[in-house]
Amino acid sequence: MRTSRREISAVERFNRISVPTNIIFTTLFIVLALLCVIPVVFVAIISLSSNDSIEKIGYSFMPLEWSLDAYAYLWRERVSIGRATFVSVFITVVGTILGLYLNATMGYVLSRPTFRLKKFLTYFIFIPMLFSGGLVSSYLVNTQMLRIQNSYWALILPIAVSSFYVIIIRTFFQTTVPDSLIESAKIDGASQMRIFFSIVLPISLPVMATIGLFLSFGYWNDWFSAMLYIQSSHQELYPLQYVLISIERNMEFLSRSSEFMGPDSSIGKLPAESTRMAIVMIVVIPIALSYPFFQKYFITGLTIGAVKG
Repeated sequence: MRTSRREISAVERFNRISVPTNIIFTTLFIVLALLCVIPVVFVAIISLSSNDSIEKIGYSFMPLEWSLDAYAYLWRERVSIGRATFVSVFITVVGTILGLYLNATMGYVLSRPTFRLKKFLTYFIFIPMLFSGGLVSSYLVNTQMLRIQNSYWALILPIAVSSFYVIIIRTFFQTTVPDSLIESAKIDGASQMRIFFSIVLPISLPVMATIGLFLSFGYWNDWFSAMLYIQSSHQELYPLQYVLISIERNMEFLSRSSEFMGPDSSIGKLPAESTRMAIVMIVVIPIALSYPFFQKYFITGLTIGAVKG
């Protein structure tokens, strides 16, 4: 007992942080946190600044005049923005669930040592991480072979599976899920699907949350797929990002054209700069609010999944 107490006390002394070191690390973390938060606050202030204030003093933490013109302008587009928000939420939820299922099942198969094609398929999946087939080939596959243009599938399938996600999940399964546990379940008569859903997934929440966070970010911020596969005759399928980018481009075009409209035109008074920042806030806030729910599993998943290649 005396030896164990001495060992514990020695470990405690080794791990103990002195007061000056604690102050330094605390100050460093506060500075890093402010560097992350201040830009968001700055964007929010600019979105609430009047157009005249931005023209006179530029971007500032203390504008000459506060205004809600940017949000009022976006409110007038609430019908199209609301419809686009529903589309973005739908493809984010469905795409994240589908992406998790596809990436996880593929990663689980590649993590099993008894799978005969494991080595071949691992190389087959790893190659696209280094050499992509290109935009033209993917466009032809999605439009000519799958024919998913002008549909929700065009916004979901192209980014549902990633070689990077598959490799991360495979590595997690190899380093975290014991082979003895899988063999015991097989002896008890469990099928592969039963093993996967009842045993593997419940102990793999960290990596599932990590990949789910990546997928949700990707779907929520995606606008390029809509530009490629959704025609103007199907505007009801436009996601939020694409609609907001279109609004921003229209405002920039009208602002540049205001000099040709005469001095009495109201086009030159459009809050272009503050609206751009208001668009950023609309895009960032919903996905930022979801991050704290994934933070615990996100950090754990990255730490465990990077132990072994």
